[in-house]
Order: sequence, then C-alpha cells, then structure tokens
Amino acid sequence: MGGSVKDVQSKKELDSAVHSGAPVILHFWASWCEASKHMDEVFAHLSTDFPHAHFLRVEAEEQPEISEAYSVSAVPYFAFVKDGKVAYTLEGADPSSLANKVARIAGSVRPGEPAAPASLGMAAGPTILETVQALAKENGSSQVQIQIQNGPADALKRQLQQLIESNPVMLFMKGSPEEPKCGFSQKVVDILKEEKVKFGSFDILLDNEVREGLKKYSNWPTFPQLYCKGELLGGCDIAISMHENGELEEVFRDHGIDTTDSAGAEVTEAGSGKGGISASTGLSETLTSRLESLIHSSPVMLFMKGKPDEPKCGFSRKVVDILVQEKVDFESFDILSDEEVRQGLKVYSNWSSYPQLYIKGELIGGSDIVLEMQKSGELKKVLAEKGIVPKDTLEDRLRKLITTSPVMVFIKGTPDAPRCGFSSKVVNALREEGVSFGSFDILSDEDVRQGLKVFSNWPTFPQLYYKGELIGGCDIIMELKNNGELKSTLTE
Repeated sequence: MGGSVKDVQSKKELDSAVHSGAPVILHFWASWCEASKHMDEVFAHLSTDFPHAHFLRVEAEEQPEISEAYSVSAVPYFAFVKDGKVAYTLEGADPSSLANKVARIAGSVRPGEPAAPASLGMAAGPTILETVQALAKENGSSQVQIQIQNGPADALKRQLQQLIESNPVMLFMKGSPEEPKCGFSQKVVDILKEEKVKFGSFDILLDNEVREGLKKYSNWPTFPQLYCKGELLGGCDIAISMHENGELEEVFRDHGIDTTDSAGAEVTEAGSGKGGISASTGLSETLTSRLESLIHSSPVMLFMKGKPDEPKCGFSRKVVDILVQEKVDFESFDILSDEEVRQGLKVYSNWSSYPQLYIKGELIGGSDIVLEMQKSGELKKVLAEKGIVPKDTLEDRLRKLITTSPVMVFIKGTPDAPRCGFSSKVVNALREEGVSFGSFDILSDEDVRQGLKVFSNWPTFPQLYYKGELIGGCDIIMELKNNGELKSTLTE
C-alpha cells in the first residue's frame, strides 16, 4: 500500500479492497465541493502516516452505486471499514475527527507505538499537523479553518476582532455566499447583493472555536451575524427589517460603504461560483423559457437523477426522502433524460450539480443544503412561508375522521337513510340509548372504505369508535346494548 490514495473505479474494485483484511478508509468527494478538496489533502497525508491501511477516494456522484451502498447523502463523507464492516462514518470537514477515527481503525502511526494526540487533538503524526497548519495559512479566514490549539481567551478575542474588521461589511454565516448552508444565511446574502455592497464572509461551520467564541464576544446567540465597520448590526430578522424600511442602505451610506453597479455583489471570500440565478446566462431565449416553465411547473420542483420511485443517485434519493418526510407534494424532472436541460439548468441556476430543489420558482439548493435545512427546521419554515401545506396521508385523514365526534360510526349510507341492515341496526341502537354520534358514509369514499379496514384491522362495516378507539361492528354493539353496557361504554 505504501501510503498512497487510490481512486476507486468500480464497486468490484472496492469490494476487493474491503475483503482484503486490511482496514479501509473511504473518502466520498465531489469536484465542486471546496471542503472535499481541503479534506483530501489531510486524507492524503494520513495515508502516509498509516501505510498499512487502504485509503480510497470515491467521486460520489460518478459512482452512485457505491454512494448508495454507503448511504452517502452529503460530501465530504468518510467511511471507516474494518474486517469487512463499516465501523465508523464521518460527515463534513472535520480533520481532527478524521485523524482520530483513522487512528482507531488503522492502529498506531508506527508499529509498536501508540498513536499520541498531536496539538490538533488528533491521533496522528507531525506531518498532519504541518499540513493542517499550512492549509489554514494558505486559505485565510474565509476558507477551511482548523483549530490548532486552545489559546488564551485574549488570543481568541484578538482573532475574532481581526475577522470582524477584515472587511467593512462582514458576514458570519453557515456556508459561503455561493453555497449557503441555511435559509437565514441565504436571505442575508441575497439582501447584501440587492444592496449592491461588497462584503466578506466567514463560514462558522468550519471553525467551532470561532463559532462559539463569537456568540459570547457579540452577546448574540445565533447565526448569521452581520457587521458593518466592526459594529454588529444583527441577525437575519434585523437585516430583513432594516433592508425593507431602507435603514440598511442609510447605515451603509453613513459608514461610507461603496456599492457596486453589478447585480451581484463581489465578495472577498474565495470559492467556487455556485448559487443564485445569473442575470445574464448566455442561454438561448427558447431554452431559458423552457427552463423557467419547468421550474414553475410545480410549487415544489425537484430536478434529479432518475425518478422519485427510482432515484439514480444517493443525493437525489436523500432529497426525495426528505420531501416525503415533510409530506410535501412535489413534481420532478429526470435530468438524465434530457441533456439540454441538464447542462442548461447548471448555467441558468449557476449551480453545478444535482439534485436541485426549487420552491415557488426559487432555488433552495442541493442535497447538503436541503438536509441541513431539514435538521434545523428551516425547511419546514420556508415551506410554510411559501404557502406549501403538508399533505395529509390517508392514515392522517383516517385519524382525523375517527375523532371527528366522540362517538363516530362508519356506516353504509346515512343515519336517516341506511343502505344496509347492519348499519340500520347500529343507528337504531345508538338512538334508543340516547347517544349523540357522528357518522360517515363509507360508500361515498372508496379510499376511506378500504383504508379503514386496514387501519382498524376490521374487515367489515359498520364500525363504531369512541374517542378514537374501535368498539366493534354490529354484533358487538348489539351485544353491548342487550347487556345494558352500550351507553356506559360510550360515556366513560
């Protein structure tokens, strides 16, 4: 093995490595993901410190079979395999956790020696420390940030102050302006672009020390946080309010903040250009019109690989699963079926990968962002704001129906015009006992008729419920009445 990283070309090749007996560490990456690139450098150096393990790299979107087998829904993603089984997984750019898990799965750095934590808090050799330090220095404050040591509080304060003052307008957010990782951050980025101001940004997801430290430093518990000339303006709600009433423009003007003539603000943070819709795409009017028509063809529109019932990649499957969990009606378009749409939409949306989720014509993002928004509750909030109401499943509908009235009877016909003798008997029994009840004609709705049989595990009608609990059918009801127990049963 000799400490090198190998690109996996097929599942057969991977299976061979997994069953070789040696530990296997898999890095699932994507060419458009900056965090993947940075973590890959750490990954490569770890391979030299642990030469007795297989370090394999898998391009997630190009190897959907492998990605699906390892339940990959976001990148970077790592799987740690020992004795043919996945022992650990790691999602996201966390060099410290990566090195510690590698040490656990692959043993010590040198044969016969225990793996001692370096100053990163990682069980790794000095090569890794040097690599991470170099990465942090090379990429600056707005790229991958890695905690080198827990310095004194005043050192952290100096670092935070330097970051805040690094740009006249500075945004601490989740993700980058091109790739926001939450809807609140996305909104503030959009506002700054509408205000046409240049701004710097810092991804707080990549440096937990800055993330937690800034909460205390600013006495502001959430993100994003927007600063102007070193002063905290506030979070998303305040930025929206100031933008809508014109106050934000005044603040920028009073502080001498330059505006740009372009529609999109220039940002000092480096990164791959993704996110948002370009004002000038260079696409033909015909194709642009077609893309816009597709995007607006449903309030919730998913451009994916494959179909909802047969996704062709793990990322698309993940977004489908999330929409199903949120009980959202959505339409989809299989970009594998139309190369013109596949390539054109990348240009139109300035988003280089799939899936792409749109709500009311607005791009929400890909699988990473949708997953993060679901976890934070932001997706549910955005759907509600856009008037997207979760659909009721048949089970939801049945639960509501059986509790419509404390005593609820499902019959053939209506109480005044029963359509079968059993239903008539039950109605008469309830009336004779002086019991108020609600009813539902199962002949009027085949879905309810068949669904309730399964839901209640009771194959016939009528069915009588009390406070949502099934009492039984005609025979049981008549027996309760004859025993003088019906009214007491329905009034407990």
